[in-house]
Amino acid sequence: MTGSDEDPRVVGLRSAVSRLRRELAAHPAEFSDRDIAEDELAALNAMTAGGAPEIPRLRRSLLLIAGAIGSVSALAQGLADVRTAVELFGEPPRR
Repeated sequence: MTGSDEDPRVVGLRSAVSRLRRELAAHPAEFSDRDIAEDELAALNAMTAGGAPEIPRLRRSLLLIAGAIGSVSALAQGLADVRTAVELFGEPPRR
C-alpha cells in the first residue's frame, strides 16, 4: 500500500506503538513484566504491517501492555497514546 491508500487509524496506531517501543527501550528501570510489554508491542507492530488488524487481538494486546507497564509513570503518555489509537478501531463485534 502507498501512504495515501493506508487507513489513517493503522498509521496512527503504528506511530503510537513505535513511540512507546522507543520509550520502553530507553527506560532504564527493569521490571518483571517488561518482556510481556515488549512482546505485545512487537505483536501490535506486526499487526499494523499487515493492514487492518483484528480488533479483539488489538484490545487483548492493549490490556497486556497496560498490565505490564501501567504502573511506570514515565511511560503513561505513550501508553495513553496507544490506547487512544486502539480505541479508534471501535468495539469488537458482539457474539
